[in-house]
Amino acid sequence: MTIEERADLAANLKATGQCNCTQSVLKAFEDKIDIAPEELSKLAAGFAAGMGCMESTCGALIGAVMTAGMLTDGKGTPRYSKEMVAKFNEKCGATICKDLKGITTGQVLCECPECVRNAVLVLGETLGVED
Repeated sequence: MTIEERADLAANLKATGQCNCTQSVLKAFEDKIDIAPEELSKLAAGFAAGMGCMESTCGALIGAVMTAGMLTDGKGTPRYSKEMVAKFNEKCGATICKDLKGITTGQVLCECPECVRNAVLVLGETLGVED
């Protein structure tokens, strides 16, 4: 599966309400993560509406960082995380959930399915994930 296919899968999981943003990103890579799918879903359940119910980091970005840790066995993950945050911010316009959703400004910067898609693409770009 290409990174674009993974991004489409993740965006669809979010758009259809099957998963929250974090879960959607993790599920797009569940074939590469040695954790049972139901355990991944439980692990990511608390990040619906971002961390702290929109008060902090976007759940899709959290999912990308979590996935990077699994794909790299934790080696270099802080450096990758920093790079992913910058790329995600560039693509989406913010990294904080309530800012992305325009809660205080009334201007939505990026809808959830697109944030999920961008998180997967940023992960692929940063780690060089092709399939």
